[in-house]
Amino acid sequence: MPTIRTVRADLASHVRRAAAGERITVTVGGIPSAVLGPLTVGEAGGSMDALVSSGRVVAPRRTDGRVADGAIDVWGTARFDRLIGEIRG
Repeated sequence: MPTIRTVRADLASHVRRAAAGERITVTVGGIPSAVLGPLTVGEAGGSMDALVSSGRVVAPRRTDGRVADGAIDVWGTARFDRLIGEIRG
């Protein structure tokens, strides 16, 4: 069972494992506290509207599909501190 510290350090890999069907019990202070697992067909909702109405996600603030001014496209593996350093110069 991973600890909350190890999950925080490598969240993406734990979510990928859960999406692949594995149920992962997370401990806090040695006590099982949460379970990461795959969504079932009924839980997935199928659409953003269904997820919002069920309270699983918060609706996007922008509804026109535009990207905010000043938004920057980046690779998913980019480190946040390096991106900020590049923006700030």
